[in-house]
Amino acid sequence: MSTYTQILYQIIFSTKERKKVIDYENQVKLYKYIYGIINNKKSHLYRIGGVEDHIHIVTHLHQSIALADFIKDIKVSSSKWIKENNIFPKFNGWQIGYAVFTYSIKSKENLVKYVMNQREHHRKKTFIEELKELLKEHNVDYNEKYLL
Repeated sequence: MSTYTQILYQIIFSTKERKKVIDYENQVKLYKYIYGIINNKKSHLYRIGGVEDHIHIVTHLHQSIALADFIKDIKVSSSKWIKENNIFPKFNGWQIGYAVFTYSIKSKENLVKYVMNQREHHRKKTFIEELKELLKEHNVDYNEKYLL
Protein backbone atom coordinates (compact mmCIF):
# COMPACT_ATOMS: atom_id res chain seq x y z
CA MET A 1 0.00 0.00 0.00
CA SER A 2 1.15 3.55 -0.69
CA THR A 3 0.92 6.48 1.69
CA TYR A 4 -1.83 9.03 1.12
CA THR A 5 -2.39 12.22 3.06
CA GLN A 6 -4.41 15.39 2.73
CA ILE A 7 -3.55 17.67 5.62
CA LEU A 8 -3.87 21.37 5.00
CA TYR A 9 -1.66 23.41 7.34
CA GLN A 10 -1.64 27.09 8.18
CA ILE A 11 1.80 27.89 9.58
CA ILE A 12 2.38 31.24 11.27
CA PHE A 13 5.55 32.71 12.69
CA SER A 14 6.80 36.19 13.37
CA THR A 15 9.98 38.18 13.34
CA LYS A 16 12.06 38.27 16.51
CA GLU A 17 10.41 40.53 19.07
CA ARG A 18 7.66 41.03 16.48
CA LYS A 19 9.59 43.87 14.91
CA LYS A 20 8.01 45.31 11.76
CA VAL A 21 10.96 44.79 9.44
CA ILE A 22 9.54 42.89 6.45
CA ASP A 23 8.93 45.78 4.09
CA TYR A 24 6.21 45.49 1.49
CA GLU A 25 8.54 46.11 -1.46
CA ASN A 26 10.65 43.02 -0.75
CA GLN A 27 8.02 40.63 0.59
CA VAL A 28 7.58 38.94 -2.78
CA LYS A 29 11.30 38.11 -2.93
CA LEU A 30 11.07 36.45 0.48
CA TYR A 31 7.92 34.56 -0.49
CA LYS A 32 9.53 33.28 -3.69
CA TYR A 33 12.54 32.08 -1.70
CA ILE A 34 10.30 30.26 0.80
CA TYR A 35 8.32 28.77 -2.11
CA GLY A 36 11.61 27.30 -3.38
CA ILE A 37 12.28 25.69 0.00
CA ILE A 38 8.79 24.19 0.10
CA ASN A 39 9.04 22.99 -3.49
CA ASN A 40 12.44 21.35 -2.82
CA LYS A 41 10.79 19.42 0.01
CA LYS A 42 8.21 18.03 -2.46
CA SER A 43 5.47 19.86 -0.59
CA HIS A 44 2.75 22.05 -2.03
CA LEU A 45 2.39 25.76 -1.30
CA TYR A 46 -1.15 27.03 -1.69
CA ARG A 47 -0.44 30.55 -0.45
CA ILE A 48 2.03 32.62 1.49
CA GLY A 49 1.30 36.07 2.83
CA GLY A 50 1.76 38.35 5.75
CA VAL A 51 2.70 41.78 6.92
CA GLU A 52 5.73 43.52 8.40
CA ASP A 53 6.01 41.35 11.53
CA HIS A 54 4.78 37.85 10.57
CA ILE A 55 3.95 35.45 7.78
CA HIS A 56 1.32 32.81 7.08
CA ILE A 57 2.00 29.74 4.95
CA VAL A 58 -0.81 27.53 3.66
CA THR A 59 0.70 24.24 2.61
CA HIS A 60 0.39 20.49 2.28
CA LEU A 61 3.52 18.61 3.38
CA HIS A 62 4.95 15.62 1.59
CA GLN A 63 4.20 12.57 3.71
CA SER A 64 7.89 11.98 4.44
CA ILE A 65 8.40 15.44 5.98
CA ALA A 66 8.08 16.11 9.72
CA LEU A 67 6.29 19.38 10.46
CA ALA A 68 8.82 20.67 13.02
CA ASP A 69 11.74 19.96 10.66
CA PHE A 70 9.89 21.63 7.79
CA ILE A 71 9.33 24.84 9.77
CA LYS A 72 12.87 24.81 11.16
CA ASP A 73 14.31 24.49 7.64
CA ILE A 74 12.17 27.38 6.36
CA LYS A 75 13.13 29.65 9.26
CA VAL A 76 16.85 28.82 9.28
CA SER A 77 17.30 28.96 5.51
CA SER A 78 15.23 32.12 4.97
CA SER A 79 16.94 33.88 7.88
CA LYS A 80 20.34 33.12 6.39
CA TRP A 81 19.19 34.22 2.93
CA ILE A 82 17.72 37.50 4.27
CA LYS A 83 20.97 38.33 6.07
CA GLU A 84 23.24 37.34 3.16
CA ASN A 85 21.22 39.46 0.73
CA ASN A 86 20.53 42.29 3.18
CA ILE A 87 16.96 42.24 1.93
CA PHE A 88 15.51 43.53 5.23
CA PRO A 89 18.37 45.46 6.90
CA LYS A 90 16.75 45.55 10.36
CA PHE A 91 15.80 41.83 10.34
CA ASN A 92 17.24 40.11 13.40
CA GLY A 93 15.81 36.62 12.89
CA TRP A 94 12.56 34.80 13.42
CA GLN A 95 10.96 34.33 16.81
CA ILE A 96 11.40 31.03 18.60
CA GLY A 97 8.30 28.94 18.09
CA TYR A 98 5.37 29.06 15.71
CA ALA A 99 1.65 28.36 15.46
CA VAL A 100 0.20 25.68 13.21
CA PHE A 101 -3.41 24.87 12.55
CA THR A 102 -4.92 22.14 10.39
CA TYR A 103 -7.93 22.51 8.15
CA SER A 104 -10.16 20.39 6.01
CA ILE A 105 -9.29 20.58 2.31
CA LYS A 106 -12.82 21.99 1.90
CA SER A 107 -11.61 25.09 3.78
CA LYS A 108 -8.73 25.72 1.37
CA GLU A 109 -10.38 28.46 -0.69
CA ASN A 110 -11.42 30.50 2.36
CA LEU A 111 -8.04 29.99 4.02
CA VAL A 112 -6.18 31.13 0.90
CA LYS A 113 -8.37 34.26 0.72
CA TYR A 114 -7.70 34.94 4.40
CA VAL A 115 -3.94 34.80 3.85
CA MET A 116 -4.17 36.87 0.66
CA ASN A 117 -5.95 39.62 2.61
CA GLN A 118 -3.46 39.95 5.47
CA ARG A 119 -2.69 43.62 4.78
CA GLU A 120 -6.36 44.55 4.95
CA HIS A 121 -6.98 42.26 7.92
CA HIS A 122 -4.21 43.89 9.96
CA ARG A 123 -5.57 47.37 9.49
CA LYS A 124 -8.20 46.29 12.01
CA LYS A 125 -6.33 44.02 14.43
CA THR A 126 -2.83 43.28 15.64
CA PHE A 127 -0.91 40.08 15.16
CA ILE A 128 -1.45 39.16 18.82
CA GLU A 129 -5.21 39.72 18.53
CA GLU A 130 -5.28 37.56 15.40
CA LEU A 131 -3.20 34.83 17.03
CA LYS A 132 -5.37 34.73 20.15
CA GLU A 133 -8.49 34.39 17.98
CA LEU A 134 -6.94 31.51 16.05
CA LEU A 135 -5.79 29.76 19.22
CA LYS A 136 -9.27 30.05 20.72
CA GLU A 137 -10.97 28.99 17.48
CA HIS A 138 -8.83 25.84 17.40
CA ASN A 139 -9.16 25.16 21.15
CA VAL A 140 -5.43 25.48 21.79
CA ASP A 141 -4.40 26.21 25.38
CA TYR A 142 -1.71 28.87 25.59
CA ASN A 143 0.26 30.85 28.11
CA GLU A 144 -0.20 34.60 27.67
CA LYS A 145 3.45 35.33 28.53
CA TYR A 146 4.62 33.50 25.39
CA LEU A 147 2.49 35.70 23.15
CA LEU A 148 4.18 38.96 24.10
